[in-house]
Amino acid sequence: MKNLFTYPHLLVLLQFGLIGLMVLFSRGVLHSPVAITVFLAGAAFGFWAITYNQLGNFHIRPILKDGCRLITTGPYRLIRHPMYTSVIIMMLGVLISTPTWQELAMFAILITVLYLKAQREERLWCGHNPSYLSYKKRTKLFIPFLL
Repeated sequence: MKNLFTYPHLLVLLQFGLIGLMVLFSRGVLHSPVAITVFLAGAAFGFWAITYNQLGNFHIRPILKDGCRLITTGPYRLIRHPMYTSVIIMMLGVLISTPTWQELAMFAILITVLYLKAQREERLWCGHNPSYLSYKKRTKLFIPFLL
């Protein structure tokens, strides 16, 4: 039986636990037109990323799949982790709908967890594909042209 308490599993558990808690404590994104717009923008951005990085090429855990290939087109041309950016934008929409200190704290922790997942994946990519270093130098982590 596989160990379900490895670091990658823990990061995924934290990610989905925080998303679940934020949604559970939210009054609902549908109560705010701004929140709906931000949430849908994040979902659309995530859909765009998936059209370039098919489901079979990545894993929910911060590990590399056998036979994975580096994607550098579409949103991946500007940022290395557009799926995480999508989650951040969608959960920002949830936060906007219920801006409490608890929601803000959960959002900050979620960003930290996604950052840790991204850092782990990048270490793996650097060992897997020599061209990843040059890709990393010309792109940003989560926000085009900034971060």
